[in-house]
Amino acid sequence: MKLYTKTGDTGKTSIIGGRVDKDHLRVEAYGTVDELNSIIGKAMTELDKEVFKDLLADLEAIQHELFDGGGDLANVMKNRQYKLAEEPITVLETRIDALSDEAPPLKRFILPGGSPAAATLHMARTVARRAERQTVSLMKEIEDVTPVVQKYLNRLSDYLFAAARVVNFRLNIADIEYARSGDVFK
Repeated sequence: MKLYTKTGDTGKTSIIGGRVDKDHLRVEAYGTVDELNSIIGKAMTELDKEVFKDLLADLEAIQHELFDGGGDLANVMKNRQYKLAEEPITVLETRIDALSDEAPPLKRFILPGGSPAAATLHMARTVARRAERQTVSLMKEIEDVTPVVQKYLNRLSDYLFAAARVVNFRLNIADIEYARSGDVFK
């Protein structure tokens, strides 16, 4: 099997059930989900397999869920079945709560960074927010987009923030508070 098809040489790409321009909002949204998945994969390579066993399991599940969500965004078939469900959102909420309880209380905005893995998770968080914004734009233009993907991406960005903080905490690296931040978290 060849990896190249040449079918995209005219600026169009195949999606599930059709073809669209490569700069279509749908392609931007699921392409950013794919970018997010890659950054999460990079973060996973930076995590110690013993110290972060729980986070690695979370992140692997998230990678599968992102494939599901990206596929849902790429699907324009009439009788489609969506793959991403509400249950992973509930799982993320449970994990966010557990990770938030583990890290020191947060009062102010913090700067992204710390350990390489935490910095990569912060990058993933910002890409998750971009993917969410693009999904919202797609939902405004095309009404037959499942809202579950947007909700999942919203919760995922919170998870990635909590995970980045826990990575630094377990490595005994303090978060750096934004110098001009007031107390914003209570």
